[in-house]
Amino acid sequence: MDPPGITRHRRPFLAPVWLTLVAALVIGGVAVAFYRSATTTVVLLVPPVEKEPGTIDDPPLSPEGEQRAQQLARMFGDVDGGGRLDAIYVSDDRRARQSAAPLAERLHRTPVVFSSREARGAAARVLHEHPGGTVLVIGSGATPAQMIQELAGANTVPAGQGASDAIYMVSVPSFGRAHVVRIRF
Repeated sequence: MDPPGITRHRRPFLAPVWLTLVAALVIGGVAVAFYRSATTTVVLLVPPVEKEPGTIDDPPLSPEGEQRAQQLARMFGDVDGGGRLDAIYVSDDRRARQSAAPLAERLHRTPVVFSSREARGAAARVLHEHPGGTVLVIGSGATPAQMIQELAGANTVPAGQGASDAIYMVSVPSFGRAHVVRIRF
């Protein structure tokens, strides 16, 4: 009887190298796809400008408020510039609509009107409909504080009276945490 032959199963010599190369390509492809999908949405929150003193519930803008609305239009009304707005959202009160009117006219855009009671839903809508864009939101009362809470998770409460000269810039990246900056104009 013949002794059994010794059989060896040899792995291909370059298999570990090829497997490492394939794994590196897959990980690199996932990293590139992840990087390209990363966006930052910038939301500019502006309280409505000064109101006409009086006792009615929904007062119109004062003459100073109309000047401030024109200033807003000059600040954000560049149609061709790099700081172009993708959308304008306004709360449903008269001052917010009047504050946005000169800017909307200059940009030839119709503002999206939302109920001031549903500010958190409007914040979610902004992020969903304008990923990676720049959106201006003019809201009265507690709207800026509620939207900052929804967008950034921060308990930043805007100052009470006289806060119409502040702009809150909230940058919301698709990965990571949001940042809030207060700018006076």
